[in-house]
Amino acid sequence: MNIKTIPPEQTYPVRHNILRPNQTIEDCHFPGDHEPDTFHLGAFIGEELISIASFYKEKHPDLDGLVHNRLRGMATLENFRKEKAGSSLLARGEEILKQRKCDLWWCNARTGVAGYYKKIGLQENGEVFELPGIGPHIVMYKKLL
Repeated sequence: MNIKTIPPEQTYPVRHNILRPNQTIEDCHFPGDHEPDTFHLGAFIGEELISIASFYKEKHPDLDGLVHNRLRGMATLENFRKEKAGSSLLARGEEILKQRKCDLWWCNARTGVAGYYKKIGLQENGEVFELPGIGPHIVMYKKLL
């Protein structure tokens, strides 16, 4: 498996397929995708993009720390979920965040995958909330420094 930085446009088909299949491809373009502090990672097997993760410099108002990044649009193609692509992407993302002096990253995690995030060291913050058209989520975070 090869982890590399990719342009945001390369994430859109996977975001659409896994995260927002009932919405338009345009709904898979997130605000901040092209900001200079944003980076997108892809996990590849051969030439096939199997998993994605995007990190945005964004502070969460309810969490401590000086430099936060938000994980959005993390998804792995269904046939590759046992390949550890997601944890590989997050490990590489954390390396980059530490180089950028980020002290915390967070996400709005779908409740169905909260257990996965807990297993890799994230903690919950607050109560479950509903994202219209997407489903129940909870804020999760991980301190880095």
